[in-house]
Amino acid sequence: MILATLASWGAWSWIAFAAVLMAAEILVPGYFLIWLGAAAALTGMTFLVMPGPWQIQLLVFAVLSLLCLFGWVKVMKATNGTTSDKPDLNRRLEALIGNEFVLEEPIQAGRGRVRIADSVWLVTGPDLATGARVRVTAFQGAVLVVEAV
Repeated sequence: MILATLASWGAWSWIAFAAVLMAAEILVPGYFLIWLGAAAALTGMTFLVMPGPWQIQLLVFAVLSLLCLFGWVKVMKATNGTTSDKPDLNRRLEALIGNEFVLEEPIQAGRGRVRIADSVWLVTGPDLATGARVRVTAFQGAVLVVEAV
């Protein structure tokens, strides 16, 4: 068992292990190893001050690892819940709901086209003539559902 061997070498081995974990974080994405490295560093510093048997060192490392990881999860949940001034930025179809546009091609047999910025979108709705104003009410796949304004 690597951790038992590591713990039997003393407090400096925990600090070296922390450095290896933190360096590995550069190669492995996900912000996971940095917290285990922090727990290993704290374990090393703790046992520099108060030496103890390897079993206690492993227990302290395990507890600190869990505390660091749960703390990280709590912080991430708190910061990911921030509100944006553009909540539909990456959901273009949802952002179009409620907007009004002018038909570029008439809606005939339930199908037509509308120009939005530099794109032409397929729309479905009641039959309307070219130039009629429509409001987007929903979408089905990449087809906008519209109604006359």
